[in-house]
Amino acid sequence: MSSTRTTLRTTGVAVRAMLVFTLVLGVGYTLLVTGIGQLALPWQANGSLVKNATGDTVGSSLIGQSFADASGAALAQYFQSRPSAAGDGYDGGASSGSNLGPENPELVSVIQQRKAAIAELEGVHPSQVPADAVTASGSGLDPDISPAYALLQVPRVAAARGLSESEVRSVVEAHIQQRDLGYLGEPRVNVVELNLALDALGS
Repeated sequence: MSSTRTTLRTTGVAVRAMLVFTLVLGVGYTLLVTGIGQLALPWQANGSLVKNATGDTVGSSLIGQSFADASGAALAQYFQSRPSAAGDGYDGGASSGSNLGPENPELVSVIQQRKAAIAELEGVHPSQVPADAVTASGSGLDPDISPAYALLQVPRVAAARGLSESEVRSVVEAHIQQRDLGYLGEPRVNVVELNLALDALGS
């Protein structure tokens, strides 16, 4: 009898503890963190969504996207993102890299093909094509490119939009983000935000 009573008491304590911790950690903590996020960093907490001039959501500043037509050809009036190995490309539900080593023959071949294609698109020698223009990021969703790759694309974008190269270059330079805290990462340009700025310039 004493053993049964002890078992029931222990079970009761365990169930109450589980309910309390579920409420405190499962509900209370979640609400607290969500509330802090909405108050302190609402833009980031809601996905860092970016809108066009008409107020329509066109993407997130955290996720890269394609600026190509249905056939996969680059749209001349837009700056191009890094290549993507996520699903069919820039698939937020299939984030991944190629997982191929730097000496893998398949990767080497793909990089050479990309370099030749970009050199032809931009009208430059293959040696002028930056590394980030031909290599996908680990996530396949990198929203940024290097300033070097952005500046390489200026003549093409300017010609396609009927703008001067200096006008387009000034927009690029205004969108160069420096290293975080002055030393983390590398300078970068967010492609979605850059293209939206150019669309707004022409509207």
